[in-house]
Amino acid sequence: MIKEHDYEPVWGLPEKLPEGEVILWQGRPDRRAFVRRALHLPGLATYFGVLVAARVASVLMAGASLPVTAMDALWFILPSLLVIGIALVFGWAVVRTTAYTITNRRVVMRFGIALSMTVNLPFALVGAAAARLHADGSGDVSLALLKPHRVSYMFFWPHARPWHLLRPQPTLRGLADAGAVAQILGRALAGAASVPVQAMATAGAKPGNADLPQPQAA
Repeated sequence: MIKEHDYEPVWGLPEKLPEGEVILWQGRPDRRAFVRRALHLPGLATYFGVLVAARVASVLMAGASLPVTAMDALWFILPSLLVIGIALVFGWAVVRTTAYTITNRRVVMRFGIALSMTVNLPFALVGAAAARLHADGSGDVSLALLKPHRVSYMFFWPHARPWHLLRPQPTLRGLADAGAVAQILGRALAGAASVPVQAMATAGAKPGNADLPQPQAA
């Protein structure tokens, strides 16, 4: 369920929780992890750096003087810095306006820079969940929805699992402690199905993809 709202009685939620529902975790993307992984800022900076270096080398090989080469390169550097700056501002705005909530019944995602939207994802719609962990402990936690339920990749971006276009997966992006959040979600999913589940190890966990423990039908 999607809601537009301007008022939050509880941070990250458009309304108070019903009786029996409790918040297990709340958070937002880590700004550094988000711009690095979701917006690919290091790759973007490298791309522009290579373009500027190639332009400088080309102008020098053509016999231009250093002052002329520097002035020519400036016309490449300024637009590059502008694009990177826009990406940084966009990342800051996304982090500032995003709130993720995990309760004992659902995942709630609030996002939207110009218009705040809240998406409720009840556990009954979740068929699988997976965590993508990185060496610094940050990562993403993605939710695969049961068929025939589906969401729009464009609507959820950048809160969607990369490259999963045919079956988009809502994703908690750029979490500073993705392993701990994955544990909380895994326990909540299993608890909602009333089945036991082992805790997902996080200490010393290797970077990569990890499927969260999934509840099985009794």
